[in-house]
Amino acid sequence: MRVMLRAHLDTQISNEAIKNGTLPKLMQAVSEQLKPEAAYFGPSEGGRAATFVFDMQDSSQMPSIAEPFFLELGAKIEIYPVMNAEDLQKGLAALRG
Repeated sequence: MRVMLRAHLDTQISNEAIKNGTLPKLMQAVSEQLKPEAAYFGPSEGGRAATFVFDMQDSSQMPSIAEPFFLELGAKIEIYPVMNAEDLQKGLAALRG
């Protein structure tokens, strides 16, 4: 299932991760694990945020996906299902049928 993960990073912890070089390494590791179709980084709600859109095969993957953000960056995260335009068209077509 296509999902979106939005991580709001703790400012103090992510400041330190930038200073000691662990933030780029963590984002690289997450990208390698998730193999996202899209990844975005920027400000949100007054702090740093990372957004990944990827295919989650099973809900049992959530701990291995979420814990690095919690443990290493003190992040608050959300994971929820999303659709692209093709998915939406398919879903809307099923309503008519």
